[in-house]
Order: sequence, then structure tokens, then C-alpha cells
Amino acid sequence: MKIAVIGTGYVGLVAGTCFAESGNTVVCVDLNPEKVEALKAGRIPIYEPGLEEMVLRNVNANRLSFTTSTSDAVQASQVIFIAVGTPQDEDGSADLSYVLSAAREIGRAMNGPKVVVDKSTVPVGTSEKVAAAIREVTDHPVSLVSNPEFLKEGNAIEDFLKPDRVVIGTDSEEARQVMVDLYSPFVRTGKPILCMDPRSAEMTKYAANALLATKISFINEIANLCEKLGADVGKVREGIGSDVRIGPHFLFAGIGYGGSCFPKDVSALARTARDVGYDFKILDAVEAANEHQKSVILEKVKAVFGPDLSGRTFGIWGLSFKPKTDDMREAPSLTIIKGLLAAGAKVVAHDPEASHEARRILGDTIRLVDSNYEACTDADALLVLTEWNIYQRPDFDTIKRLLKTPLVIDGRNIYSPERMKAQGFTYHSIGRKSV
Repeated sequence: MKIAVIGTGYVGLVAGTCFAESGNTVVCVDLNPEKVEALKAGRIPIYEPGLEEMVLRNVNANRLSFTTSTSDAVQASQVIFIAVGTPQDEDGSADLSYVLSAAREIGRAMNGPKVVVDKSTVPVGTSEKVAAAIREVTDHPVSLVSNPEFLKEGNAIEDFLKPDRVVIGTDSEEARQVMVDLYSPFVRTGKPILCMDPRSAEMTKYAANALLATKISFINEIANLCEKLGADVGKVREGIGSDVRIGPHFLFAGIGYGGSCFPKDVSALARTARDVGYDFKILDAVEAANEHQKSVILEKVKAVFGPDLSGRTFGIWGLSFKPKTDDMREAPSLTIIKGLLAAGAKVVAHDPEASHEARRILGDTIRLVDSNYEACTDADALLVLTEWNIYQRPDFDTIKRLLKTPLVIDGRNIYSPERMKAQGFTYHSIGRKSV
């Protein structure tokens, strides 16, 4: 099948590359010529395990190409995916200007019937706006599809090639069949392709992310209560996660969610509810709980050292919002670092992939180092903010020797309190007794 993907951001690049990997001919469009040239050479602008190698393989096999010409890509393709950004507006809603601009460009370029697929995360009713934008500028038939993505950063290739489900929202039987054919290689193990109307498909994406965000905020609230009552949130997680009605996923206590999806999608869904006069109380609570959770580590630091942190230095392990990505959008680390700096502290930080993003966002307000142990040198405490694998089994003797005081504040609960106590550390975590 011949496919065009408008947008080479996270979703567009992963989708286009994975479609090419299954044998389709894919052309991805980006208006930035420098980015296009880099992609042609197999260099990608994001860190996603396995993606760079897959891009290069498919470029070399002539299944995947990149261009700045929307017109050429649309005219050469049967199916066109819109995968441009939908950034959050000041009022919390999703900004559809890029989506609708892409739709009009597609319409102007059409040379025959096309299936246009909205892959971007968009509010309910967007497919109708996209269809209207296209039909304003062309008389060629167009079939609209809502096909939301469910990709986890750090595991996007696996998620795309082996999805839990594929959601297809369309009123066109012809478009439905095209999409089923396109996705059939990815669901050979029997995972479902769920066909529904476009509005239900658009809502499915928001509902899924909002529910996952709710689980995270809920377990963090339970963790905070566990600390006050002397319970262990890790044991509580085991107890409730073994219930098949609840399950163990997204029940790890920590310092809040971040990234490009959950904060934006929860806010957008809450805004959609307000626009139709519905008071979505749970989502408001989820957002409030998550914002509070980002400050928990700072509260623990100030409980030990007092509110004035002048003259103190803190080592930080982990800056990205989660492991296996360089994404720092809405990362809890940003809230914590800004709080430390505002209180007069100095920060020395390490992250295996996100240092360039931290430098772009924070400039020279913190010191970034190449070694995780260097971040411990002469620090008053070590703060663990992202659970990268390289932090899971460190040399604790080295950490203890480098720190001014053997104090570790763990925002991801990756160490055993008993082991930390036995090794002579003062150890604080989330939802467990301090030792």
C-alpha cells in the first residue's frame, strides 16, 4: 500500500517507519529541509530504542522516504495520515491549527479519492472539522478515519508492531476495509481491530489516557497516606494489583506523571467536558493530585535541611519523565529542580539521554555531568527522579564515599529500605517508612 504521513514528530515517524517495516511504501512529510535531510541519512531527532536502526533499514530498502512536499506525497499515496502536533492552549484545550492546516494542504493536493486518517490526538468531533476543511478546497472524494495511537515512549516500536488493540473510527465501509487490511499484519496473534464511529474513537484515546493518569494519581495519594499511617505502599500495590478487576499496571508510587500525553490529554478532556457544561470532578482531582506529587521530593528535602537551602548541593539521577526517552515535557524533575534553585541550592544532574534537553530548557542554571557518580561528589544528598536501568544496581560504597552525608531520597522506590539501612544510608522513599 502507498502511504503518506504528514508530520515526522514522535507519532508520525514511528508510524511511518513501522508501516514501511511491514512492506508498505511510505513517504513522510516535514517542512523543515534540514530535518528531512537528516532523516534521509538515518539520523532521528528523538531517542526511541530501535527506531534509528529501523529508519535506516527501510530508507536503504527504498520503502521509506522523506520530503518537504506535501503535494508530491499526497498525490503518490492512497492513504494519508495526519500526525502533526496538537499542543495545549492556555485554556487547556488542544490546538487544532496544525491539524486543520495539514487537512487543507491535503485537500489542495488531492488528485483522486483518498483515505485521510487522523493519527494525532484530537478532541471529539475533530474528524468532522478535518473533513470540512478538506472538502472546502477539493471536489475529490475523501473518506475520514480516526485512528488514535497508543504508543508508550521508550516502547513505541513494540507497541506499534504488536498492539493490544487497533481502534478505527470511520463511517465509510471502504475506508474501514482499507484500514483493516493495513493493520492486519500487526494483529496476527488475535489482538482485536475495533471498528467504531469517529467520535467514539476520538473519545477512546482520551478516556484511556485519563484512566491511566487516574491510576497513577490514585496510587500516589495512597502512598502519601501510607507514610502517615506507617503502611508500605509497595505491599499495598501487591495486595490491590493482584485483583484482576484492578491489575498491577500503572500502580507504582512515585513523583507524578509527565511527558507529552497524560498532562495534555487529561487537560484537554477536562476542557472538553467544561465546554459542554459537564463538571468532570475526577479529572480535576487527578490533575491537582499530580501537581502536588511533583513537589513531594522537595518537601522531603526541606524537612531534612530546612526551607533555606543556600550552600547546599544536591545530586540528581534522572531528568526525563520516564526511562528510555529523552522527553522532559512536564517532567517532575523540572518542578523539583526549579524548587531547589529557588530555595538557594545548587544542582548537579545526570541522565543517560536527556542532558541535551535539560541544557535547552534549564541552560546553565544546573551542572550536567557525564557520570552518575560524578553527580554524587560532595553533594548533601542524592535524589533519584527517573528509574533508568543504570541506577538500579549502583555501587553503594562509591555513592556513600562521594556524598557529604549518606542521604538518598528516592522518588521512584527502586531501592530496598532494609538494604539501604544495612549499608548505612538514611533513606527516604515514597509511601514507605524512612530509615
